[in-house]
Amino acid sequence: MIVLIWVTLIFCLRSINADAGRSYCPNNYCVTLTPQITAEAGLCAVIPCSFTTPYYFKPRHIVWYKCESEKQKCGDTDIIFHSNKDNNKTPTGFVDRVSQLEPDVSQKNCSIIINDLRESDSASYQFRVNGLISGSSDGFKFNQRTIVSVKGLSQTPTVTVPPLTAGQQNTVTCTAPGLCSGSAPTFTWRWRKPGGTHSHITGNIIAVTTEDVSAVTQRHSSTLTFDLSAEHHGTEVTCEVSFTGDVKTEETVTLNVSYVQEIRISGNTTVAEGETLNLSCTVDSFPPSFLTWTKLSDRDQNTTEPQQHVDEGAAALSITNVRAEHAGRYICTAKHLDSTRRKEADVTVTYMREPEVRGNTTVKEGEALNLTCRVESCPPALVTWTKRGFNRTLSAGTDSEQQNNAASASLFIPEATEETRGRYVCTVQQRRAAVAVHADVQVLCLPRILQSHCELRAHVLTCVCVAQASPVAAVRWPLLEKRRAYSVTTSVSDLTVNSSVTVAVSDRSHASVECVAINANGEAKRKLSVGANLTQQEEQNRTLQKVFSRLETVVAFLVGVLLSTLICCLVKSCHRRRRNRSAHLDETLQMVSTPEDPLMNDGPAGQYEQIQVQRGQNGSVAPEQSAAECDGGTKDVEYASIDLSLLNRRNPGREAKRESTRTEYAEVKREVKEERRDEDGAEEEEEEEEEEEEETQDCVPEEETAVYSSVKDLMGEK
Repeated sequence: MIVLIWVTLIFCLRSINADAGRSYCPNNYCVTLTPQITAEAGLCAVIPCSFTTPYYFKPRHIVWYKCESEKQKCGDTDIIFHSNKDNNKTPTGFVDRVSQLEPDVSQKNCSIIINDLRESDSASYQFRVNGLISGSSDGFKFNQRTIVSVKGLSQTPTVTVPPLTAGQQNTVTCTAPGLCSGSAPTFTWRWRKPGGTHSHITGNIIAVTTEDVSAVTQRHSSTLTFDLSAEHHGTEVTCEVSFTGDVKTEETVTLNVSYVQEIRISGNTTVAEGETLNLSCTVDSFPPSFLTWTKLSDRDQNTTEPQQHVDEGAAALSITNVRAEHAGRYICTAKHLDSTRRKEADVTVTYMREPEVRGNTTVKEGEALNLTCRVESCPPALVTWTKRGFNRTLSAGTDSEQQNNAASASLFIPEATEETRGRYVCTVQQRRAAVAVHADVQVLCLPRILQSHCELRAHVLTCVCVAQASPVAAVRWPLLEKRRAYSVTTSVSDLTVNSSVTVAVSDRSHASVECVAINANGEAKRKLSVGANLTQQEEQNRTLQKVFSRLETVVAFLVGVLLSTLICCLVKSCHRRRRNRSAHLDETLQMVSTPEDPLMNDGPAGQYEQIQVQRGQNGSVAPEQSAAECDGGTKDVEYASIDLSLLNRRNPGREAKRESTRTEYAEVKREVKEERRDEDGAEEEEEEEEEEEEETQDCVPEEETAVYSSVKDLMGEK
């Protein structure tokens, strides 16, 4: 394994320029080192090293120091590598950058590799071996050192370009310089066309690969795969490789693409008799192609007649004073490497006169348009009619007059309209040549008013009228001509007239405007409606008026509701009072004691009592009487409480009148009960209630009088 590593390093590491190793053996501790090593930034450097120790010393670990100068003593702070992983004295700048070529220390190989070199890594490096002597830890530091000199990167990538062929997929490979196991470099591809600037390659396949050459060395490369075309010929392709520490190097190559493009024949293949035929055959290719002109024989279509027009890359065919027999098929042949290409050209010797258009190009609206395009030509030509702005053939004809070698086509429109107006093109096509003439058709039509409107703003009336006619119409404002001050602005675009008028008016409601468009064919009129456009202040005032109007309506509605409510309350209150009065028509008769008329004996005093109808102060019956009246038998009880025996005792002569008194009492009682039943049914009709109330009010004093009179009759006081 050691032999393989050393062979690989010596053969592959271009970044190392080392002298032969030297051996030093102080005190039976021997070491073999290379005194001087030269390396380049961004790459890597290997410090070859081997050692031996006495038999009593058992090596365990190796340690490397970086010393700024050869005379400087290296201590623990200068350690850049320690094989003991538990040791943490390695500076951060060398972590993962220094590795041991042979991890097994017992093999006595102390070689190390430093990756991602920097120019600051230039220094002298010293070696120490740690181990055991009789079971105790010990070590030996060798005074011999290796001086490493790091310079700027001068190596360039290696770009491999295989033979390139247009129309095929090709691959270009870029290999980074140096063989290191450190950080992988970054590849960037750029290209530049002849006379252009560099640009990044996009839209193609770029792959980066890493190849392990040995356990400690790697080869980094990038491949660019793309489809080549003739445009890539002569293109410069650059591969840029970037290493750690912003170290860059690049290589540029020029692509030579083998290609052949289509044959191009230039020149006029249709010539007039007596002119010169000039044709050129060219082909763009690499390497250049060999071109030949030949003419297909008229006698045998399968044979060719070689011409004396032969060249490399381009060939010209020139014939002066062309005659009819020069017409035919000519072939250009191009030979490129192992391929052959052909292209044909049909040469026509012909003549053609100037086409002419016959017919009236100005018609009235509704009449027929009839135009004819005629041309004399040989061979026959195709004549077509089209209208400018419309991609559609209106009419076509060919060789309609064979005796005169003339071709013609007619354009017929039975009823012309405004849309008929425009430019019509007559195209005469003869093989690959074409000639066109045009005819401008005018349609005379009545004016038409397209749009019109008026706007009134702050007593200023502005009206716009747009009219179209052929010929162009004149716009008049007859209703405004009587006014003293107004302004008119008119603009014309093609057949359209745009006229606007501005005039001050005092009364909005009497603004009347009429627009009249006139040309040679007639006139068109239209009355314009006036739309008022209020100012901002007027809009605000109108809005406030609407708000106040709505508020007045709401207030009037609320007042009406309030008055209706009050009236209903008053009506209900009056109705309730009437019902109360009707309910209390039967009033309570009380017996009142009086010294003047002692009719009844009430107690030991033997006082006479008098029957009297009493009411409350407010016209209502006393509480105790009201309760009695609710039972419907108050008056019966009051009448029944009269002790008539006393009357007999005081007036024995009136016993004979008892029956008549009882009869009167019965009549009074019956009338009172009938009135009570009628009043209890007061819900029948309101008018009956009012009449009963009036009768009751009129009859109450009479009832009292009748009662008193009946009692007086009983008491003998008439």
